[in-house]
Amino acid sequence: MALEKITSRTGRGVYVPGNDIDTDRIIPARFMKCVTFDGLGEFLFYDVRKNADGTNKPHPLNESRFKGATLLFSGANFGCGSSREHAPQAIQKYGFQAVIAEGFAEIFFGNCTTLGIPCATASRADIATIASAIEANPQTEIVFDVAKQEIRFGGQTVKAAVRETARDALVNGRWDAIGELLEGVPQVKAMAAKLPYLAA
Repeated sequence: MALEKITSRTGRGVYVPGNDIDTDRIIPARFMKCVTFDGLGEFLFYDVRKNADGTNKPHPLNESRFKGATLLFSGANFGCGSSREHAPQAIQKYGFQAVIAEGFAEIFFGNCTTLGIPCATASRADIATIASAIEANPQTEIVFDVAKQEIRFGGQTVKAAVRETARDALVNGRWDAIGELLEGVPQVKAMAAKLPYLAA
């Protein structure tokens, strides 16, 4: 099965403010004992969202008006710290389809791309403008155009830079290296059958 060609993501947004939001804040280490990644979404930003007794702290993801948002906006150096793949997995399992920030940690960016989560950088001023629009109307439809590298919302358009190698992989459906290898299994088997030294 061919991989999805990710040319754009459309949905509602939520702004999680802060710089240097590391992967331990995104998904605390104690939740990384799972066998699969399936249940990680409920623990996204857990320690900054929840008190020790499980009650909610003030946090954008705890506000009902932002429920169902699929585009996550944040500050500089997002995803820094350890290289745990669980961080982008938790973001994806929560329901986010893209992350737009002022900047990203290198490994986090790569892990997102291989999951089909496009990441784009935008200026602080432009993210502030989008955050203001979301705050004024959480139902604002936002289009993150990966191919054109822009974000459209409320009649406005701002630039959203996507690293060229990642953009090319996303828009052409080549973002999952393992998926591409698995797609090639029939060709590998056909070639192996032609090689006399591999014959049974």
